[in-house]
Amino acid sequence: MPLHLPPSVKNWTSLAGAMIALVSLFMAIFLFVVTALLGAQAAYLGLVVFILLPSVMILGLLLIPIGMFLKVRRERQEGSRPETGWPRIDLNEPHHRHAAFIFVIGTAVLLLVSAVGSYEAFHFTESVPFCGTLCHTVMEPEYVAHQESPHARVACVGCHVGPGVDWYVRSKLSGMYQVYAVLANVYPRPIPTPIENLRPARDVCEQCHWPQKFYAYTYRTESHFLADEANTRWDIGLTMKVGAPHAAVGFEEGIHWHINPQVQIDYHALDERREEINWVRYTNLETGEVKIYRNPAYPQAEEEPGETRTMDCIDCHNRPSHRYLPPSHFINQAMARGEIPAGLPWIKAVAVPLCGEEYESLEEANAALRQGITDFYQENHPQLLVQRAAEIEAAVTGLQEVYRRNVFPYMRARWSAYPEHIGHLVFNGCFRCHIEGFATEAGEPIQTDCAICHLISSQGTAGQVETAPLGETLQFRHPTDVGEAWREVPCADCHDGLLP
Repeated sequence: MPLHLPPSVKNWTSLAGAMIALVSLFMAIFLFVVTALLGAQAAYLGLVVFILLPSVMILGLLLIPIGMFLKVRRERQEGSRPETGWPRIDLNEPHHRHAAFIFVIGTAVLLLVSAVGSYEAFHFTESVPFCGTLCHTVMEPEYVAHQESPHARVACVGCHVGPGVDWYVRSKLSGMYQVYAVLANVYPRPIPTPIENLRPARDVCEQCHWPQKFYAYTYRTESHFLADEANTRWDIGLTMKVGAPHAAVGFEEGIHWHINPQVQIDYHALDERREEINWVRYTNLETGEVKIYRNPAYPQAEEEPGETRTMDCIDCHNRPSHRYLPPSHFINQAMARGEIPAGLPWIKAVAVPLCGEEYESLEEANAALRQGITDFYQENHPQLLVQRAAEIEAAVTGLQEVYRRNVFPYMRARWSAYPEHIGHLVFNGCFRCHIEGFATEAGEPIQTDCAICHLISSQGTAGQVETAPLGETLQFRHPTDVGEAWREVPCADCHDGLLP
């Protein structure tokens, strides 16, 4: 049976629209099948399949009625088509009947394809490749660091958006400016933190980390290599008081006491990074007792600038998934893993300063790291260039790899740009509050004893390791002879990430 369509359809605009829509539809279906069968995961492929091609298809469909309208209007202006008033639909006429069938069937197919496509588009925009690789240079630091983090299998939106339609809409609206900033090349380098208007940490973190079930003590070890000829390895074992001695006890002590539901800890930060804190307020929610500990380093003011916050997860865990380790740390880890030969003389002392220099690009950094190591051994130990050439090459490639995962020259993303509040070695972290001087008006100080957060269970070099009895702590012994200086100033005053 021949297909009869209204004469108004027979125009180049409508024909072009129909061809565009059909080609786009078949291309989208073909690429979707390819991605499903081959398991292809590419940000740009998803962008084409679920966003670009459907948009082109809808544009093509819109051209069909536009072309019909323009043809009818032109014929009326020329007098070849009489004025008929409102459109008349008569299914007894083949033209009307066929057009109606095509419209109904086409609409049903379009709705089905749109439903599948909309879901897939939503799923794609929620994926890690979309967030991390679509804008390669902008999000590369965050994406690489995320892949190295304990949250590598948690999607970006799991933390940055969380459940619920309202926060999803907010994130997409804010994303519109981010798209503009990338296209116009007006985005900041590095991306500033903390992120403003981010969803409250407890709404997100506590979907997985149940506060009432925090762990008790945990044990961790750290390996440090000294900047001497032998790269002497110095290990320290810490019993971390994450919670109480027994998990069943709850929040009576330990690091996570800060978010005890029976108390509220507020603080006032003078700077955007929340590094400079001038007072801390403790409130016992059961008894109503309130204590304010003030930092004598900052004078009191009637209207204090800055921000007052109620302490939550992110005030300590401010880099939960995007950590940029300092050179002293990522080189220690690489040497412990064997990526950089720990037996190569002086490699720790040479590598750390090289990674501390600022470079314009990763290519420039790679060349400088290779040249710096080669020059050092050429000038100081030329015999090693021949005798241990393989180890030197391994050290170069290993250093370049760990540098690539932690320092991003183009975006100026590095450890110094993102202070980390966990611990107190490279940044003040805990020492933002737990330092000498913070006290109430009555003279009651904030606790500063190291043992309230951790016990030193072991420390020392191979063959000279001290150990403490269970439940007790060792007196800290600095791996190099600095006298009593480590007692007198915060660790971060010396350990800036570049101290080998």
